[in-house]
Amino acid sequence: MQHVLLIILENEAGALSRVIGLFSQRGYNIEKLTVIPTHTKLLSNITIYTSGNLNIIQQIKKQLKKLINVIKVTQIKYSDYIKQEILLIKILIKNEIIKKKITKILNKYNGEIIHIRNNIYIIKFSDTISKIQKIFYKIKKKIKILKYINSAIFEI
Repeated sequence: MQHVLLIILENEAGALSRVIGLFSQRGYNIEKLTVIPTHTKLLSNITIYTSGNLNIIQQIKKQLKKLINVIKVTQIKYSDYIKQEILLIKILIKNEIIKKKITKILNKYNGEIIHIRNNIYIIKFSDTISKIQKIFYKIKKKIKILKYINSAIFEI
């Protein structure tokens, strides 16, 4: 089962490394990781997506709280926050038919073209994980994707 941990950490050299090292040393997997400085610049918010049963998650939380730079560890319940993911896709649009199909998807899912050069388009979508997956497969059906990248998940 997937779990989300929000860690408030002192924004100092080596602090993130200690958190990652804890996961690595104990054999816990980090599926997604986001690090964002807070408004104070002295602290960072780390969001970690990991998996395991409740006993493992409790062990992770206890171990994290022992780390010197960790201020707070919170397990987030899915109902407590809104999460978004960003998808960037690089595609080659050779003709107007494909361009119309992609434009239709852009309009339907509030996507935007962020770069065009020599008929190579980079388009961006921001939405929930399930919608991002849906958008990705819709585009993949219509046109060959040259490259793509998903962001970590941001939540608030």
